[in-house]
Amino acid sequence: MYMDFSSSKKTMKISVVIADVASWNCAIVLLCLILLGSIREYSVPKDQPVKGSQLFDRPCDEIYVVGEGETLHTISDKCGDPFIVEQNPHIHDPDDVFPGLVIKITPSRPRKLLR
Repeated sequence: MYMDFSSSKKTMKISVVIADVASWNCAIVLLCLILLGSIREYSVPKDQPVKGSQLFDRPCDEIYVVGEGETLHTISDKCGDPFIVEQNPHIHDPDDVFPGLVIKITPSRPRKLLR
């Protein structure tokens, strides 16, 4: 039985090109969705002047990176999210939190100012 290897190679190259184009398109769509999801409006009523403290009363970002010396308790107090462990299934032990750990935050109240 005779196989045409040049035809097989050509089909393989076309498949690779199509897969490459599809993956780039998926990456661009994903990037656009991430950017659209990160845009938030913080509106202040027009009849109220903006005060300096209002800039700090916004909730923590939805994606939070744990810093040096932080615990889930301090993050919960700062961000107003008492359900951090429940919303982050990758945290198996609440005491095993380390700098650089990425967690999801869903604030229920404005964060406290640290002084």
